[in-house]
Amino acid sequence: MRETELYAPVKAFLEAQGYEVKSEVKECDVVAVRNGAEPVIVELKLQLSLALLLQGVDRQQISDHVYICVPAGNGVRWTSQVKDAVRLCRRLGLGLLSLRNDAVLAHIDPGPYAPRKFKRRRDLLLREFQNRVGDPNTGGQVKRKIITAYRQDALRIAMHLLEAGTVKPSFARDNLGIPKAAAILQADYYGWFERMERGVYALRPLGAEALNQYSDVVDLLKA
Repeated sequence: MRETELYAPVKAFLEAQGYEVKSEVKECDVVAVRNGAEPVIVELKLQLSLALLLQGVDRQQISDHVYICVPAGNGVRWTSQVKDAVRLCRRLGLGLLSLRNDAVLAHIDPGPYAPRKFKRRRDLLLREFQNRVGDPNTGGQVKRKIITAYRQDALRIAMHLLEAGTVKPSFARDNLGIPKAAAILQADYYGWFERMERGVYALRPLGAEALNQYSDVVDLLKA
């Protein structure tokens, strides 16, 4: 497909809504005017890209009614891509059109962005921030697992087990100050802990290895 093949279906789509439509007007791919209202501008490209989004944002200096239009893809990848594109276009105030078999689908219309806040996600973010000891990660790291407050608590239990041999969840909760100690030991998410008998846990070799692997975090927890 060529970009020019997008024009005729988009023109027909807008004309069906009462617009007069012309192409390539002052560097805008498509311009539609109806009853003296603010013009609608559509930028055409063969795929979603940062360049297309920036082009749409640039056209917002002319009109608040700006769409970007691309051919529709297929399968799960397209579904995921267009879902993300809709979210981004909503934030940018852009409209999004796609074309499939000469049929134009409007995914979102241009409009002002009113961000919706999710209190639970904010609370979880702040709780994780407050519960972490120090700053054990480096922004953008990929080679090492992220050190979360949960992993730090598991390391604290492992540190105690290395010296004491065994531990009860109630002891870890009350004496080590780890409220979720029972859940951490019982779930054994990292494979570090072994249940010796009811309510008694020991350290697996993998847990001892983790203390060496995360020695820098262990030092931070000891401080």
